[in-house]
Amino acid sequence: MSHSEDGRDVFKLTPDWLSVQEVVDAVGSSSCGAVSVFIGTTREDELGGRKVTGLEYEAYEPMARSEFSKLCADIRQRWPAVANICVHHRLGWVEVGQASVVMAISSPHRHDGQQAVQHCISQLKAKIPIWKKEVYDTQDSSWKENPECSWAAHSKGSQEASDNV
Repeated sequence: MSHSEDGRDVFKLTPDWLSVQEVVDAVGSSSCGAVSVFIGTTREDELGGRKVTGLEYEAYEPMARSEFSKLCADIRQRWPAVANICVHHRLGWVEVGQASVVMAISSPHRHDGQQAVQHCISQLKAKIPIWKKEVYDTQDSSWKENPECSWAAHSKGSQEASDNV
């Protein structure tokens, strides 16, 4: 488990089930009238005749913690009223229907928190080094490319450029 606290920011990578209530409690503040929450769950997709039975997550934890700190600073610059930010993300095996990420952000009013949560999940996918492998009912699997991932898009563009030389 990786756990980093900055008083107002909590980031946890864990193989354990995620508790929505724990995440909500982590951002509570008497000065805030809104807690905005996002829960990402593993869905059962069917791809090429194969059903997804679960996801396997891996992370580069030191870089993930560092990028989370940068993300929190970015959120606070964009939405200064944001009080507390908490993100818990699963690692390892996550079955269909289970939560793989839970995040909550508290703010005095809902508008800031809701926008900040949308930004947080988008940037988490784009910048925090967490990878997922889809596992299928046919017993095979494949690592999923994340189109939002900033460094993968850059690397892919660099690779395509070198392929065209």
